[in-house]
Amino acid sequence: MKKTMVLCVVLLLAASVVFAAGTTEKTYVDQIKDRKVLQVGCKVDVPSFGYKNIKTGEVEGFEIDLSKAVAKKIFGSDGDVAFTGVTAKTRGPLLDTGELDMVAATFTVTDERRKSWDFSTIYYTDAVAVMVKKDRGFASFKDLAGKTIGVAQSSTTRKSIQAEADKAGITVNFLEFATYPELKVALDSGRIDAFSVDLSILNGYLEDSCIILPERFAPQEYGIAVKKGNTSLLSVVNETIDDLKKSGEMDAMLGKWGLK
Repeated sequence: MKKTMVLCVVLLLAASVVFAAGTTEKTYVDQIKDRKVLQVGCKVDVPSFGYKNIKTGEVEGFEIDLSKAVAKKIFGSDGDVAFTGVTAKTRGPLLDTGELDMVAATFTVTDERRKSWDFSTIYYTDAVAVMVKKDRGFASFKDLAGKTIGVAQSSTTRKSIQAEADKAGITVNFLEFATYPELKVALDSGRIDAFSVDLSILNGYLEDSCIILPERFAPQEYGIAVKKGNTSLLSVVNETIDDLKKSGEMDAMLGKWGLK
């Protein structure tokens, strides 16, 4: 009788182990693998980072290559990346609704943003700068006293510029736009006196009629964003960035897009 009871207990334990193994919840990365596509939010108007090539219709740039490296880490060769164009205003909400798995879109990491999303290891550091038309005669940031500066909606630029204006003892006005091309058009037409964003982004819009003022403000650290609590995907993203840095591929990618 004793042996029979022991045997029953052993069988029940074995059955519970099998049941538990069979009902293990899939991680978010497992779900991505099942659908065989990584949904990524990217910029389509930032040369060198994420820019839509009008000849091919494809987006290209450093963050596009970085996202493809994450996809390769997840799928090997058996999977794809679907890119969705985002702006500073839309990228967070699209992540929140689950339409995107991650966002690689010149997303500056701040303590405030960390409350809403989880961010990867920093992969690029930039600074805020200001572009003006040469014929306006502006030579320094202080020359913009009383002028209107164009910035992107929901970006950190406005806060950075306001802090510098307060420091310099000048007053500036702001106009916000949804996209960088709109900002450049506003600068060219005289609707705004200056166009401000991160330096590497401004460089993509710099032409002979413009100059970038010498001052650099507020370091901007870029990270890939995932939904809050998405630890499985964040882990893969960080491993990818880590591997790329250790192997030297990150430097090669930055060099390829003129970001070194």
